[in-house]
Amino acid sequence: MNFWTQPIRTVRALLKGKAPHVRQIRHWPSRILQREVDFDVYLPPDYHRNPQAVYPLVLFNDGQDLPRMEMSHILEQMYRAEAIPYLIVVGIYANFDRIREYGTARQPDYKGRGDKAALYRDFIMTEMLPLLNRRFRLSGERSETVFAGFSLGALSAFDIAWEFQSVFGGVGVFSGALWWRWTDVIPDDPDANRIMLDIVLQTREIDTRQRFWFECGTLDESDDRNNNGRIDAIDDTYDMMEALQWKGIPPEQMHYLEIPDGEHTPETWGQAMPDFLCWMFPRNT
Repeated sequence: MNFWTQPIRTVRALLKGKAPHVRQIRHWPSRILQREVDFDVYLPPDYHRNPQAVYPLVLFNDGQDLPRMEMSHILEQMYRAEAIPYLIVVGIYANFDRIREYGTARQPDYKGRGDKAALYRDFIMTEMLPLLNRRFRLSGERSETVFAGFSLGALSAFDIAWEFQSVFGGVGVFSGALWWRWTDVIPDDPDANRIMLDIVLQTREIDTRQRFWFECGTLDESDDRNNNGRIDAIDDTYDMMEALQWKGIPPEQMHYLEIPDGEHTPETWGQAMPDFLCWMFPRNT
């Protein structure tokens, strides 16, 4: 369609576009992390022409993986199909300190990894979320505030969302590093000492309305520490879902997606993304 020959039709077509507007924010200074933070904000296509609207938020750790999985295209296709409501998606980039900033805030793992996880938690809660609320029109509703991540970023998102259940109504765990442990594997009890599982089981008061989406690929890894014929990533996810149910989370508030031949890659996570978004944000509710 040529603007010069058909200007009115061209403008109408642009106004009806379904692609998100991506705002790239670079070198934002974090006082808590003592470093600059990069993040991308995927604004819904009607954001600028509908100034009274407010939107749900999906916050992603490892936001640098979203372009690789073509997040803009995924959102555009889902908006076009009216599969999900319009959302604000934010991808926070990790840096070289990823292995220290992601983890569990309560304690590092047995190798000392995740020693900055408490600082990262504080960054999310006292810097990033307030910034997003100031600069963008978020609904602020708990049920419409979701934290997700990939691999170790998924563990971090789970840990923070679990601690702040009054803020996050949903959690997305793509190939989560739920193996994170406070001792090395004990041959006589290979499934013991997983930190996040212990945190869940030891939490006294929980909000049973929180929702949990999990994904694993059958080729996420090859390790099988308990020799039960199932890779550890899937075992750890099953055990976490069982623990959540034991703590009172209803089965219908958990969803598990297993991808045959799915790998530990952004390509597999991109394949899983529509399922995550549709389940977390059903269109007609």
